[in-house]
Amino acid sequence: MSGSAAQPAGAVPSPPTAHGDGGGGAAWAWACAAEAAATGAGGAALGWGIGWLLHPAVGVAAGAVAGANGLVSGWRGIYHWRSGRGVRAFLLDSTWATLPVAGGLVAHLVAVVSRRAGYEASLSHRQGRHVYRSGAQLKRGFALTIGNVISGAGDVDNARRRKLITDHEAVHVGQARCFGPLYPLTYVLWTAFGAVAGCVLWVRRGRSEPLGKVVESCSYYLNPYEWWAYSRDGLWPPPGLVRGIGWRKPAVRSFADRREHRERGH
Repeated sequence: MSGSAAQPAGAVPSPPTAHGDGGGGAAWAWACAAEAAATGAGGAALGWGIGWLLHPAVGVAAGAVAGANGLVSGWRGIYHWRSGRGVRAFLLDSTWATLPVAGGLVAHLVAVVSRRAGYEASLSHRQGRHVYRSGAQLKRGFALTIGNVISGAGDVDNARRRKLITDHEAVHVGQARCFGPLYPLTYVLWTAFGAVAGCVLWVRRGRSEPLGKVVESCSYYLNPYEWWAYSRDGLWPPPGLVRGIGWRKPAVRSFADRREHRERGH
């Protein structure tokens, strides 16, 4: 499965004919603008309304984040309005998940500044996420998901790299929506304590493996959120995990197994 040509971060979205709701030229641009305006206004109202219940300042901040996300996501057309999942994604992004979504807005800014992020519409439009081939990254070769934004997707014309986005990084988008503000907080806490635990474990194992590998195994690979995502991708244990450390079995069934089971059922 090959992807379409990536677009500049700020470009007018191309008509996604693969999804059957394309258009062209000025009419398509007006449709994008109308959806952006409606989604931005709706998101701002939802964020403000829910945040106001906590504190007026929270309402203003949440409304600003949800409104900005609505503008960008509406312009790009990431929400599938004809499905319950798409509507839920918008509602969660505008309320419960505004903290991780705020981080996603930063990732958008990095993509705009870099100018070579390469927005991948074929993995984004009506799929509840934004995907950039480049952009924000913490480690070379690793994709980075913040809120509903996936950066560093790489060469998604490659089948394996494309599967990384649909079966692993997309799980992190769902985790952010499910756990909301708890997701980034617990992820960072696990990373910090995991790093300390990795140092202790490295000493207890006789310092036989590189310290960095043991620390990475404990702080990153054993993070429950990553265990979940790697399991969905059918890659547990992952190649970078030091042997003999951590969970032996996948946390959940892989998407590939589920797809194969459905195909056999038919």
